[in-house]
Amino acid sequence: MGKNVSTGIFKEPVDGPRMLRLLNLDGDAQADLVVHGGRHKAAYAYPSEHYVWWRAELPGMELPWGMFGENFTTEGLTEETVHSGDRYRCGGASVIVTQPRMPCYKLGIKFGRNDMARKFLRSGRTGFYLAVEREGPVRGGDPVELISADPAGVSIADLVRLYRGEDKDAGLLRRALALAALPEGWKKSLLESSQDE
Repeated sequence: MGKNVSTGIFKEPVDGPRMLRLLNLDGDAQADLVVHGGRHKAAYAYPSEHYVWWRAELPGMELPWGMFGENFTTEGLTEETVHSGDRYRCGGASVIVTQPRMPCYKLGIKFGRNDMARKFLRSGRTGFYLAVEREGPVRGGDPVELISADPAGVSIADLVRLYRGEDKDAGLLRRALALAALPEGWKKSLLESSQDE
């Protein structure tokens, strides 16, 4: 028997400006605040480049912008080039990259596939969460400009590899654990992953 699930994953592009606030975008609040939302996950960005890969991986499935539940579908910003702690300007707002997205079962509901969360994490195409440093209006087509790169240089892809236990570089782990922008829960998970055999 089915049950009702509260989710904010169903999104579609909107016209006009929206205020990006400390906890979310106006008109797009997170539904499940136990694992979504909060200061470290005020907004979610997903690279448009990944849609090409997913269209090949999931032939015949319609994949409009916003399909992965992102607030921002970006161009030119990937997990390899974006670092936890990087600061960006978009429209009248400024944001700080915090962490990769870890998928939950709701992604499977959205795609109608029980294996989607595993497939998503395995792909490494996680996108990244943003904390809002300065609230302001944003709109589709606004350029996303780098204000400053985090000096530690720990990419979102690095964090995913550390989390999955694929990278055992002790120096990289130390740099990740020292990141001011990375939430404590993530640091704990990275430590646990580093101790798994």
